[in-house]
Amino acid sequence: MGDGRVALRFRDKAFERDFIARVVSDGTIKMFAYLALLHDPDPHPLLCIEEPENHLYPTLLVILSEQFSQYASRRKDKGQVFVTTHSPDFLNEVELNSIYFLRKSEGFTKIRRASDDPQLQDLINEGDKPGWLWRQRLFGNIDPC
Repeated sequence: MGDGRVALRFRDKAFERDFIARVVSDGTIKMFAYLALLHDPDPHPLLCIEEPENHLYPTLLVILSEQFSQYASRRKDKGQVFVTTHSPDFLNEVELNSIYFLRKSEGFTKIRRASDDPQLQDLINEGDKPGWLWRQRLFGNIDPC
């Protein structure tokens, strides 16, 4: 714009006219920002995302999880995407060998890979989803309650 501001204009086939970001939900803006970042032609070696589930409709987490995975695999040297989440819906879309959980114990933080737990691995092999297992508190003693 003339005064130096940037205005985002959105277009959707469901609407006859374009509309500006001011009338779009926080979730739409957030998803747009993620997709713009994830389609950068020069992906970064490490991408850190904190709680992508905030402001997003749960079914969008399926798309976002797939996009994070594709982003990581686009780099020749296998980039990494580090996501922190409290969302079982998001975890349901992630492979068990890509899930790590942190637990503070005796003044130190310990990192465990979910797929190293034989019980979790067996349950996933039987058709359970990681998010369901997390809700059942099967990811070790990590629940703050």
